Amino acid sequence: MSTTAAPPQPTLPSRPAVPRGFAALIGVLAVGAALGVGHLVAALVSPASSPYLAVGDTVIRFSPQWLTEFAKVTFGTADKPILLAGMGVAIAILGAGAGIGSRHRSTPGVVVVTVLGVLGFLAVIFAPAFTAVDLVAPAVSLAAGIVVFRQLHTRALGIEAPPSGGGVSRRRVLIGSSASVGAVSLGAGVGGVLLGGGSGRSRQLVTDRLARATLAERAPAIPAGAAFPELGTPTFLTPNAEFYRVDVALRIPTQAASEWTMRVHGMVGDELTLTFDDLLSRPLLERTITLTCVSNEVGGRYISTTNFVGVDLREILLEAGIRPGADQLVSTSLDQWTAGTPLDVIMEPGRGALLAIGMDGEALPPEHGFPVRMVVPGLYGFVSATKWLTDLDVTTFDARQTYWLQRGWGRLAPIKTQSRIDSPQAFATVPAGRVPVAGIAWSQPDGIGKVEVRADGGAWQEAELATEVSGVTWRMWRVGLDLPPGSHTVQVRATDRNGVTQPEVRVAPIPDGATGWQSIIFTAS
Repeated sequence: MSTTAAPPQPTLPSRPAVPRGFAALIGVLAVGAALGVGHLVAALVSPASSPYLAVGDTVIRFSPQWLTEFAKVTFGTADKPILLAGMGVAIAILGAGAGIGSRHRSTPGVVVVTVLGVLGFLAVIFAPAFTAVDLVAPAVSLAAGIVVFRQLHTRALGIEAPPSGGGVSRRRVLIGSSASVGAVSLGAGVGGVLLGGGSGRSRQLVTDRLARATLAERAPAIPAGAAFPELGTPTFLTPNAEFYRVDVALRIPTQAASEWTMRVHGMVGDELTLTFDDLLSRPLLERTITLTCVSNEVGGRYISTTNFVGVDLREILLEAGIRPGADQLVSTSLDQWTAGTPLDVIMEPGRGALLAIGMDGEALPPEHGFPVRMVVPGLYGFVSATKWLTDLDVTTFDARQTYWLQRGWGRLAPIKTQSRIDSPQAFATVPAGRVPVAGIAWSQPDGIGKVEVRADGGAWQEAELATEVSGVTWRMWRVGLDLPPGSHTVQVRATDRNGVTQPEVRVAPIPDGATGWQSIIFTAS
């Protein structure tokens, strides 16, 4: 009996696959191209429409309060770069995963790129300030991502094919293409950053005009005894480069001074529209003011002092004519951030509220509000110091809730009496014996009347106060403590000119400012 062997079954050709490493690289390059090109196009047509920054702004707007404060406390003024870097890492990981999932066909990767693009679209569309032109950057960004992914994927599918006729291998072609895409994406992103910071020429023109201007009011010279920097306190006036910055802007709004306008409207008798030249034609005033952030923990660093030059805000509101019943001034920035300031504080004679255009002898730096910002002494910055100002609405607290009020922060936000130890630093080692201790205190607008220091829970010792400049500025203090070798705990407390001492009980900064006595531990040896 003979058996007949079954005919061999034809083998199906295996589906070509992109090598895993190249697949991941393709995904990363595609999302990188989308972000870089989108950022560049946004800088050309509408800087606020960068999909990358729009997503970051959305994260900030909808972050819970505890997360916002955690970022400020943990990362300080580096919170925004860290957020952007974290977003970049997350997007790169998604891109790499999309590439690996697309080794055989491009569809999964295209879907991921499309979803990321749609998220960018939504972030731009639902931003506080949106116009139709803002759709251009996310559209180009999405198209760039899809095109780059498809093109590189198509080339990568044939990567193992041998070169014909001694030509260049497909692997080399892919590597060259990838390098080119990477370079173009990086260049586009850098170009977007450079184009987005184009207010330098306008700032210089304003600085030059301020240098030639005759000020109607000059700030008094700072007395020699107003600070103790030799003991570790700050200099009395803070250089612009060291002035604290806390805001929610991932992209610094830019506008030439010549293009700036501001409406004063709402519950007023006569609506005003002001240009930058209108401000310069008014009496220019120079005032020394300390700004304080509500996010300051006890002993925090979010406080700085400078000479601001600007126009009296009270006079402008008097010119517009405030109608009865108005109790809030809503200020809006170029990026549509809003703050609500109690009108009775602004209108208080002698308060000194300004529409500031200059800072420390030059035009406002971009990160501090160029061309115009608001400064109201004695109130925490989140209700009083709107940067990149473009609109003033006289209204009521019942009628409008501003950015931070919607998130449960305080409404009136008067600055609380506080004090800080600057020297010695916590956990430092200093020589035993007579130990110099120094720091700052503030209670705006009333001023500081007394600072006391004690070591290891002993009796309070009154510190020497520096020469006072005004009630709306910080005041330095110093004291010598006789300390034996060993570990020591030093506390400080301040009393304002009305005789009210800052409370000992610790209260968190939110909703309306921290309280408590600062304590530091150091070693004398």
